[in-house]
Amino acid sequence: MSLTTVSRPDAANRRLDERVVVITGAGSGLGAATARALAAAGMAVVAADLDAAAAAATIEGIEGAGGVGLAVPLDVRDAASAEQALATTLDQFGRLDVLINNAGTDITAAFDEIDPAAWDRVIDVNLRGPAIMTRAALPHLRRSRGGHIVNITSTAAKRAWPNASAYHASKWGLLGFSHAMHAEAREYGVKVTAVVCGGMRTPFLLERFPELDPNVLQDPANVAETIRFVLSMPPESVVAEITVLPMRESSWP
Repeated sequence: MSLTTVSRPDAANRRLDERVVVITGAGSGLGAATARALAAAGMAVVAADLDAAAAAATIEGIEGAGGVGLAVPLDVRDAASAEQALATTLDQFGRLDVLINNAGTDITAAFDEIDPAAWDRVIDVNLRGPAIMTRAALPHLRRSRGGHIVNITSTAAKRAWPNASAYHASKWGLLGFSHAMHAEAREYGVKVTAVVCGGMRTPFLLERFPELDPNVLQDPANVAETIRFVLSMPPESVVAEITVLPMRESSWP
């Protein structure tokens, strides 16, 4: 299904159902929840993931519910992979309006026990990856007359706890990068938002920490709805940073 027949209205009248979004890490967790929420709002969703089968499953669900979608394989660490994913998006839909940098990874270990290659992988996926994707997407977002970048950060960008040094370094860096791009990209009419997420009931946490009580975590669909809200703001306003926490968040005051 294509959006090539959809008109390109003035920015002041843009609606979510006239936008094309690329979501990294869309095969599961928050990425998949966001894909579903934005598809339900009428957006054309490109689910990009290192796990191509998981991305395809996300899109299968969207299309089964009557939405418009496309699955693409993507390694956010690889500039050529990023360019190919965006080229496929443009071939299918003719434009790009929103980039959501959601893909992430972690390693739980004391700093002096982390293999340098493992450290590099966390930094590459969580920080260098969004920079690669942003560099590839910016020319297209500038032309969209309503471009938007959403960077998924974490309470790990605000506070620190043991055995997560690589994750903290990457998420603090991503929050700083997001604000820097907010300052730079608005000159071209491109909005940039950092979403600071508290704990969610996703495989990212529950599969690694089975002792966690799911009741103290939030449904990723709630964060996805926050992203939808951010994208719905009038053209003259931007949410540069927003924090979404479960009511019983333990990593926040």
